[in-house]
Amino acid sequence: MGDVAIHLGLLESVEMSKGAEPIEIETIHLVDVAEALRRTRPFADVDVRQLSGVDNVERVKVRAGGVLLEPGHALRFYWLVLDGEIRTERPEPDGSRTVMGIATTGEGFGETPLLMGKTEGSFFLIAVQDSLLLRFTQQHFWTLMSCCPAARKVVLANMAQRLQSYQVEALHREKLVSLGTLAAGLMHELHNPGSAAKRATAQLRGNLLRLQQLSLRFSDQPKTHAQLDCMRSLLEKTLSGCHAPAMSTLEQSDAEEAMAEWLQSAGVENAFTIAPALVAIGLEQDELACARDAFEADTFSDAINWLEALVSSVSLVCTIEESVTRVSDLVMAVKKFAYDERTQARESDVHDSLQSTLTILGHKLRLKKISIEKRFAASPSTIQTRGSSLSQVWTNLIDNAVDASPEDATIEIATWNEGGTEAGTENGPARLAVSITDHGAGISPDVLPRIFHAFFTTKPQGSGTGLGLEIVHRIVTQKFGGTIDVESEPGKTRFIVRLPIDAAAKPANPA
Repeated sequence: MGDVAIHLGLLESVEMSKGAEPIEIETIHLVDVAEALRRTRPFADVDVRQLSGVDNVERVKVRAGGVLLEPGHALRFYWLVLDGEIRTERPEPDGSRTVMGIATTGEGFGETPLLMGKTEGSFFLIAVQDSLLLRFTQQHFWTLMSCCPAARKVVLANMAQRLQSYQVEALHREKLVSLGTLAAGLMHELHNPGSAAKRATAQLRGNLLRLQQLSLRFSDQPKTHAQLDCMRSLLEKTLSGCHAPAMSTLEQSDAEEAMAEWLQSAGVENAFTIAPALVAIGLEQDELACARDAFEADTFSDAINWLEALVSSVSLVCTIEESVTRVSDLVMAVKKFAYDERTQARESDVHDSLQSTLTILGHKLRLKKISIEKRFAASPSTIQTRGSSLSQVWTNLIDNAVDASPEDATIEIATWNEGGTEAGTENGPARLAVSITDHGAGISPDVLPRIFHAFFTTKPQGSGTGLGLEIVHRIVTQKFGGTIDVESEPGKTRFIVRLPIDAAAKPANPA
């Protein structure tokens, strides 16, 4: 019945089925439905007359559209579909439902939750058409499993198949979650430099027009050698860099005000408008003094406004250059994140991999105002490997650390080397260690031993598949031949990944 039979079960009474069509339940003798049972897979080779311990069963008739199970209700039965079709639907966080599996005539379901000890369902179970079913109590189910080898074989085979199907679907969901995280990161990261470049381009267009007008007016009169030398030195200062040394907000405000007052006293038009651009490029009053001394009062204003238009244009070009560089860096980060080389041994720089992941997750860090403290002490920081899923490891661990951290918190990422040389010594082979530490609530001791188990999650329904840390563990141990440990207490959780420097020496297993 697909991969969600893990959660199948039925309500004990009609009253527990909200909004369902009429459901009829009656108790009958097992031998009364012997012929119908032989047409089902679990009982195809079973003579029900020889079964001991199972005398009576319940026969359930449900009309099309009848709701037999709702999330949160108990799972206490094993079911056989004698006729009809039953569908399971998983509720999604947005209110929609995803069809997870269908059981048709002759199929059994509900064994997996009983075998795994699950007691509560998280799915809807709905009749697609008028259906007839048999349900066995939990006690009768265990009697069948112990006394009927033929039925037991089919039941266990069904369970194995459904678990495998469920794992495939869950792994696919985990990949989609990772893709969604990557896409969200790119959306946020590309938006800012893209918007900045667009704004700068629009402003630059207006600046070039103003610069052209000022140039025409400023060039009407011939220039002296003193004027040309002064403007040449100012141009060299202007074109030497994009930004002046950083100042505090108060220092910058004082410098802009002082520049504006000086310009205004010298009769410069738009003094308070152009002062910030001159300060931003690093010009000071004494550097502008040569222009004040070399030009007449009526032409000094044009000279300074022309200079400011050029300065502003240079700053806008720098903004565009930085924005394009940022986009290029993001593309390279995604390339490193997605690169996959499975056959040839190659060098992988762990520091680059960590930095690329931080770039991708930058929007999420800013959203919670989380700062990153990096202590990259590993040297060498490269490992020889055939595997290439390091970014997936860091993404899961850092993303979990962000989720666990309160706002304005700090996440520490540290690297160091352990063991001997790359060839190995009596202290063991050389390893590169990476620790990722958050300061959230911590992991409770009863949960800690199970965090690397498949499908185990403490997140709310729909927020996690329970496969993130299992995938991390599998990549670290199988693809890289490393280890992963976790230390946790209230207020601090630390994951430590140790990777062999020469991971390529051990062939990587497929993930």
